[in-house]
Amino acid sequence: MLDIRGVSKSFGGVKAVDDVSFTVGANEIHGLIGPNGAGKTTMINLISGLLKLSAGEILLDGKPIQHLPAHEKARVGIARTFQNLRLFPNLSVRRNIEVAESQHAAKTRDGLDLIEEAIDMFGLRKDLDQSPGSLPYGQMRRLEIVRALALRPKVLMLDEPAAGMNPEETDRLFDNLTWLRERHPCAIVLIEHDLKFILSACERLTVMNMGRLVASGLPGDVTKNPEVIHAYLGQGA
Repeated sequence: MLDIRGVSKSFGGVKAVDDVSFTVGANEIHGLIGPNGAGKTTMINLISGLLKLSAGEILLDGKPIQHLPAHEKARVGIARTFQNLRLFPNLSVRRNIEVAESQHAAKTRDGLDLIEEAIDMFGLRKDLDQSPGSLPYGQMRRLEIVRALALRPKVLMLDEPAAGMNPEETDRLFDNLTWLRERHPCAIVLIEHDLKFILSACERLTVMNMGRLVASGLPGDVTKNPEVIHAYLGQGA
């Protein structure tokens, strides 16, 4: 579904992402992990079009999309949430969702039903007329996911969706993601520091450190990799 080939990004003389390649399969939950400063969010920004590549290719369904601006990538199937919430504060919860929904060309009955079901599944029904800023933090996180889902993406990228959530909210988020993938088959790229959550949710992992690819593969194999243990878990190899 998503093919990252030799992607690099430099800021001046600093390489934030250095020749990284990995693939994300259709309907796969793929964890992108690593310590702070590893280049994970930069990678998401490159995939979503907020940043331009210095080198490399990004393919969606076998077609190169690295040249597309962010709004065009959203329309061809790339959706994302942000590490720092970026909701529209002057619009209601419902309007936040509708703005994203309006960008999807094919408005089908099933698509409309999907969003209504997601509103219920993510617990937003009672808040539809509220402003996002009036919601608890966990609810704002869930709203951002539903807004991204309203684009009916092929690839949904979630940048630390469980950040700031308590254990009960994190468990609920896991259930939400399980439902989402069953109801709307799509690839999910998940950045998260909660290793327990990542290992429970993801079929495959890609690990970055200092802008470089450290390992990519099955969670059981990746977490045994000595470089991963040293760089991510902070333990001796």
